[in-house]
Amino acid sequence: MPKIYDISMTIEENMQVWKSYEQKKPRITNVQNHDEGKPHESLLTINTHTGTHVDAPLHMLAGGATIETISLERLIGPARVLDLTHLKEFITKEDLEPFAIQRGERLLFKTTSSLTEEFMLDFVFLREDGAKYLADIGVGLIATDALGIERAQAEYPTHRTLMRNDVIIVEGVRLKDVEAGNYTLVIAPLKLTGIDAAPARAFLMA
Repeated sequence: MPKIYDISMTIEENMQVWKSYEQKKPRITNVQNHDEGKPHESLLTINTHTGTHVDAPLHMLAGGATIETISLERLIGPARVLDLTHLKEFITKEDLEPFAIQRGERLLFKTTSSLTEEFMLDFVFLREDGAKYLADIGVGLIATDALGIERAQAEYPTHRTLMRNDVIIVEGVRLKDVEAGNYTLVIAPLKLTGIDAAPARAFLMA
């Protein structure tokens, strides 16, 4: 059996969410239970961008494709984890060039966000020039361990550059215990339709 690394965030009420906003935290409510003589059931209220999730182009592009248009074939297959934990602010074209990235690759960015379970306002992000470089190569998927692939950029050029070039964006993977290298990636977003994102279970096999 291959070694399996669960790289998903656990969905819970006090989990890490974007900018630690209370309104973005999931809510889990018991709606009936055994004390009432009924089966135990819970109601989950959750933002589609909670935890480990897949973005659809609609998130950043008016009229963009919705989450059900992303096929499982694109979310499952060979992938490479890049160790970028030495970077302090952002990921640039120059940072990525030494990795000899190839067309169609699925890439996972391991940054300092993997080393904490708290939201980091100054998380390391993919800068616009890095996004353009990867889009020009034609990578298939980029997964980052931060809850966003960019910050502090007007008009969201990283998201929009990748989405306009059919590069899938996955945010919120957990890579603390994963070494750089080659793996088989499996990402299974909830089977939702017509919306901008979906939470996902994600794991790597070595």
